[in-house]
Amino acid sequence: MSGSNRRRSDRGRRSSSKRRYGGPKRANLIEQSAKEVEQMDNRATSRFDQRPRPMAFPADMDAPTTHRFEWNLSPVPLDSEERVANLVVKRGEFGWLGDARVEEIRANVEDEAMTLDQALSLRSALLQQKTVYSHHRLKSKGKELARKYKAGTSILKLSKEHDFAPMNLFRVVLEAMGWSKSKIKESLRNPSSMKQRERDEFEAAEAADRVANVDQSETQVKADLFEDILADWFEQQGVRLRRQPEMVKEQSELLGRPVRTPDLLFLDHVFINGQPVAWIDAKHFYGADVDFQRKKMKKQMNRYIDEWGSGAIMFRHGFCENLYMPGVLMLDSGPIDLQRLSPDD
Repeated sequence: MSGSNRRRSDRGRRSSSKRRYGGPKRANLIEQSAKEVEQMDNRATSRFDQRPRPMAFPADMDAPTTHRFEWNLSPVPLDSEERVANLVVKRGEFGWLGDARVEEIRANVEDEAMTLDQALSLRSALLQQKTVYSHHRLKSKGKELARKYKAGTSILKLSKEHDFAPMNLFRVVLEAMGWSKSKIKESLRNPSSMKQRERDEFEAAEAADRVANVDQSETQVKADLFEDILADWFEQQGVRLRRQPEMVKEQSELLGRPVRTPDLLFLDHVFINGQPVAWIDAKHFYGADVDFQRKKMKKQMNRYIDEWGSGAIMFRHGFCENLYMPGVLMLDSGPIDLQRLSPDD
C-alpha cells in the first residue's frame, strides 16, 4: 500500500471509530489546571483583604467568620450517563413525554446509577445541545422547508421528517417566507395577531417543543424556589450571604445592568469538603457531562471566579462524576431539605 493510501485508510479508521462520550477525563483536567486552581482558591480566601473590595461586598461589612461543611457526594458514573443518553433521545422527539414513554425510560434506568429525574434532565440537556448545534443546518434548509410548508406540510411533520425542534423550525420557516425578526418575535408573543393557519401551527409546535418554546415561566419559578431553599439553609447555619435578586437590583442601579450575580455570594469564609467556596450558583437540573451545557456554565462561572475566586455549583438533580471546571466545586443537594419543592420536581 502506498503512503498516501495508507494515510487515507488511517483517516477512515479514525473517522469511523466511535467518539468517546463526554468531555476530557476529569483526572487529566485536574492535573492540567492545578496551578490555575491554586490561584483561584487564593483569590477566594483572600477576597476580604482585597482593596478595593470585590463587587457586591457591603461597605460596612463586619469581619468574616469561618464555616466548614462536609458534603457527602453521590456523582453519577460517566458510563451510566452514556448508556442513559442513548435511551432518552429519539429522532423527531422534542416535546414533553407521554406517560408510556416516561415509563419506558423508567424501566430502562432501573438498573443504572441514575434516577428517572436525572434521566429526564439529561434528556433536556441533550435536546438543548442538539437544537443549538443543528441550527446552522436548519437555517440552510430554510427555503426548502418554507416551500414544503406553503405546499401544506405541517410544522410537526417537518420536525419529525428533518429532526429539528418544532419552534425553531417554525421561526426559520417564517423568516424564509419574508417575515422580519421583529415581526416573528411580536407574533409569537401575541399569537392572535397571526392568521389562522400560523396560529394553529404555532400552538401545535409550542405544545410539542420543550426546548425552544416561548413560555419558560414554570421552569423559572422552580429554579427560584430552589435558590431560596439553598440560601435559607446556609443562613440557618449562620453563614452571612447576599442573594441574587438584591445584587441584580444593586448592579442595575449602579451599572445599568446586572454584571456578576451568583445565586449566593458568601460574606463569610466557607469551606466545603476542605475547598474554599466564595459563591454558589444553584442549577435546578442534572449536571450532565454534555458539551453545550458545560461550556455555557463554564463561561458564566468564570465571571464569578474572576471577581471572587473559587466557588461551587449545586445541582438539584446531582451531577456526572466526569463534570469538571477549574475553580468550581460540584455539589448535589446533599443535606438540604427540599420538601418545599413538589415531589415531581
